[in-house]
Amino acid sequence: MPPRAKPGAKAEREALRERMQHAGCSRAEIAVEMRARWRMRPREAWRHAHGWTLQQVADRVDAAAAARPGSALACDASLVGKWERWPDRAGRRPTLRALTLLADVYGCAVEDLLDLEDRQEFPPEELLLLQRPEPPAEPPSAPAETEPKSTPPAGPELVRAAAAESAAWAAWAETTNVGDFALEQLLADTRMLATAYLSEDPLTVFGQARRLRDQVFALLEGHQSPRQAIELYAVAGYLCALLAWISSDLGQMRGADTQGRTAWLCAELAGNNELRAWVLSTRSKVAMWDGRLREAINYARRGAAYTCQGSVEVMLASQEADAWSLLGAAEEARTAVLRAADARDQMTGADEIGGIFTCSEFRRANYASAVLLRIGSPDKALREAEGAFARREPHAYGTAAQVRIVQATAHLMLRQPDGAAEALRPVFALPPQQRLEPVTRRVQELGAALARSAMADSRPAAGLQTAIQEWCLESAPRVIALSRAEEAM
Repeated sequence: MPPRAKPGAKAEREALRERMQHAGCSRAEIAVEMRARWRMRPREAWRHAHGWTLQQVADRVDAAAAARPGSALACDASLVGKWERWPDRAGRRPTLRALTLLADVYGCAVEDLLDLEDRQEFPPEELLLLQRPEPPAEPPSAPAETEPKSTPPAGPELVRAAAAESAAWAAWAETTNVGDFALEQLLADTRMLATAYLSEDPLTVFGQARRLRDQVFALLEGHQSPRQAIELYAVAGYLCALLAWISSDLGQMRGADTQGRTAWLCAELAGNNELRAWVLSTRSKVAMWDGRLREAINYARRGAAYTCQGSVEVMLASQEADAWSLLGAAEEARTAVLRAADARDQMTGADEIGGIFTCSEFRRANYASAVLLRIGSPDKALREAEGAFARREPHAYGTAAQVRIVQATAHLMLRQPDGAAEALRPVFALPPQQRLEPVTRRVQELGAALARSAMADSRPAAGLQTAIQEWCLESAPRVIALSRAEEAM
């Protein structure tokens, strides 16, 4: 005996629709019956009342949108399904334009596509704008010859009609899905996450930043004033830049590049020079750790072309110096280090976001000491690193670890293995989730330098190499790579 179809299955829906059509029922009556029998959402019921698939509806919505000047819409089956499920978490709220197009496609009133649950979730001002004359449920096949032809308004009636149209548009134009208080809170939350990343678990901050970014993206899909849209784009840009920074710290360079490109688009749409500069700083950082050193230099120089307050110019010059030193261009690296120091001395104003988007004196010293080490000045690098810790200013655990690695490398170059081991003690104490890609890479570089040094065969060097190898086995990028491999099995 074949299994019985579940209630609301396609065969059962089609049978009901055919019976009701044969009995002379309208589409609206069929939709109501389907909702009553199978507890469908109204938009899903209207689709099944027509017997259409999600993709067929998407195609008709696209065609209806294309027929309206300035109303193009990229619709697909997945989006129609999300409109039907809203306000469930798996759904997406249809915009006013989407509801109007769906109503035209189904031959119903916009109000027929909403139930009480929808109305409770819809912004009240948008519900007011949804009111419109209800079209006939079943459009007639041809107008009757005896039907009087409507005449266009003329004279005073034309003036009144035009005024009413302008008033209706003005009512829509001044509506917004985000208030100034909400914008202020979004910016405050972004600042909090940018600062939290300096000390908290990177994956936790990544998840929080992703959720906040999705919230901002959803708001941008709605309607707000141009000023509010610009502020939302700026928040979205900083959040995408933060996601790019964290992605690269976790060794995910492809994802970091994608986030960086989206951050740049948001910065352009916001017209925000400080955001542009920080996005280019982020992209320089990603390119540098991905081995694209010339590209890293170009990003840093592009960012420096924007006039900004705060510390971004210090950061960009430091990043340029870092990339030059890795290329072996000592003079260019030294010049960029001096330019970073000058920018620090001439800095005015505060950074808009702060946290990861600020270049403190400790952070500048991290770059400067690493550059001095690479261009052959271990004694100067050691003084720069020790001076950074002597100032006792707040700093990120990742930055502190990199400065200690510079100290250890300088001690090795100066044939002081005990000093190297002491400098690395806090680095080796980092928990696995804080062993980020830049720190891990520099620890590995230290191990390679140790293997090439005159002390390679000594007992202290052998012990240090063992500690380095064991430490790198539990780095954050490696743990993520292994967990992905396990998930794929």
